[in-house]
Amino acid sequence: MRRPVVGIIGNQYLIDDQYPAHAGGKMNSEAIAQVAGCMPLLIPADPRLVSVPELLAQCDGFLLTGGRPNVHPSEYGEDVTDAHGEFDQARDAIVLPLVRACVESGQPFLGVCRGFQEVNVAMGGSLYPEIRDLPGRMNHRMPPDGTLEEKFELRHEVSFVEGGVFHRLMGSQTVLTNTLHGQGIKEAGARVVVEGHAPDGTPEATYIKDAPGFTLAVQWHPEWNAAHDPVSRPLFTAFGDAARAWSSRCSGMA
Repeated sequence: MRRPVVGIIGNQYLIDDQYPAHAGGKMNSEAIAQVAGCMPLLIPADPRLVSVPELLAQCDGFLLTGGRPNVHPSEYGEDVTDAHGEFDQARDAIVLPLVRACVESGQPFLGVCRGFQEVNVAMGGSLYPEIRDLPGRMNHRMPPDGTLEEKFELRHEVSFVEGGVFHRLMGSQTVLTNTLHGQGIKEAGARVVVEGHAPDGTPEATYIKDAPGFTLAVQWHPEWNAAHDPVSRPLFTAFGDAARAWSSRCSGMA
C-alpha cells in the first residue's frame, strides 16, 4: 500500500564550511516514517529548483522544520537588526506561499520551531527578534553546552486552552516540552489561534481558524524522541492520519 508522501522542508547548509548542501535532520525523517507512517521526502527549499504548485501536486502533506536562519523581517514589515540573526530568503519564498496555499486547500502541514514562525508570518503576523530580551521572558534558546540529549531535554511546561484542539489531542491541558528557539510570535496573524503558552506567556502552539485541513504548529521540537515522547507521538500520529486522509481523497478524485 502506498504511503502518503510528506515533503520535509530542507535547509541550506555548508558541509565543512565550504560545500553547499540542502539538509534535513535525521530525526525529522524518522518521525515522519516511524510515527506518522508516511514516506519522508526532503525538499530543497529554493524557488529556482521547485515551485509551490509542483510541491502541492507531489506531496500529501508538509513538515515545516526548524532551522537556524530566521524569516526575513521584511516579510512582516520590519527592518533588519543584528538581533534577527541569519536568513534564508529562498526558503521564505517557497514556504510562505506554500502555507497559504495549504490553508486554503486543506492540504495538511505541521509547523515546527521556524516552521511555527513561518505559519504566523504567512498569515500576516510578526515576530520578536529575541524573546530573552523581553521583560519577564525566559531564555528559550538551545543550551550552548552539553550532549544532544541535554540540548533537547524537556525544559518548560506548555499550557493549552481547556477543551481546545491541543488539549483534546494530548489528553492533557499541561505538557512538558523542550525549547530551542530565539524568536517568537509578536502579533498573531489573521486566523492564527494561539492555544498554547509557555509559563512566561510565549506562544507555543497554534492552528488556523476555519481552515479545512490540519494546520497545527508548535514552537518546540516534537521530532526529538517522537516515537516515545507522550507529547510528540500524538502530534505526529494525527498529522500522519491527516496526510493519509488527503492521499485517499486525491486517489478518489483521480
